[in-house]
Amino acid sequence: MKDKVAIVTGGGKEIGRAISLAFAAEGAIVVMAARDLSSMKDTAKEIESIGGRADAVMTDVRYEDQIKNMVAHVLSKFSRIDVLVNNSGVTGPTANLADIDLNDWNDVMAINLTGPMLCAREVIKPMMAARKGSIINIGSEGGRSGYPMRGPYSVSKRGVIALTETLAIEAGEYNVRVNCISPGRVRGERVEKIARAKAESSGFAYDDVMAGMSIDCSLKRLVEAPEVAAAAVFLASDESSAITGHTLVVSCGKHILH
Repeated sequence: MKDKVAIVTGGGKEIGRAISLAFAAEGAIVVMAARDLSSMKDTAKEIESIGGRADAVMTDVRYEDQIKNMVAHVLSKFSRIDVLVNNSGVTGPTANLADIDLNDWNDVMAINLTGPMLCAREVIKPMMAARKGSIINIGSEGGRSGYPMRGPYSVSKRGVIALTETLAIEAGEYNVRVNCISPGRVRGERVEKIARAKAESSGFAYDDVMAGMSIDCSLKRLVEAPEVAAAAVFLASDESSAITGHTLVVSCGKHILH
């Protein structure tokens, strides 16, 4: 990935941070786009400490104008975009669909599905003109089947798979590849937040909920963020030059859904 220009939305935390660091280690110029400028600056410092190059653009993917401005900034500064990782996302509410507030539903869709569509729409145009590029959408195993009490999240992530497959068909003749990574439960603050919410709603102890997170995984453990990042490096590089429209599962062998 030497000298490739890569945008990573949500690039300052957890999976996004791991992907940003992994891309930088492979020689890419990493542009992080997220709402949390502080975390992006911290990740940029880590990248620079290993001799990498990084930039940070405050971007809320719910807003079309901010996405357009972010992409224009990258093109103005670096003249091209080689890779986009649509990683920004939220977990959404933990409740049955019968109890979901419409504003919560719309917010999850705006960040998890419409945001990736808008980011892809803006970067795919210069990629098609250059006749090269790789778009990687971060989905979730929670979007590959029904997910009780996590309806908005599940529906949005199922949509990401359809978005991936549709874009791959539309952009394929321009040598632009579009793939999806579907992680299982990834160790970090987000999973801990979900576990706390499940514990509160179910009455089970938090420690028991956390222990149960890996019972249905063949490897009997949670996924680590750098493992998702390694998959992103593969899909962003020429090593995966014949792969497009594919959903790559990184789940430690999750075999009983939810």
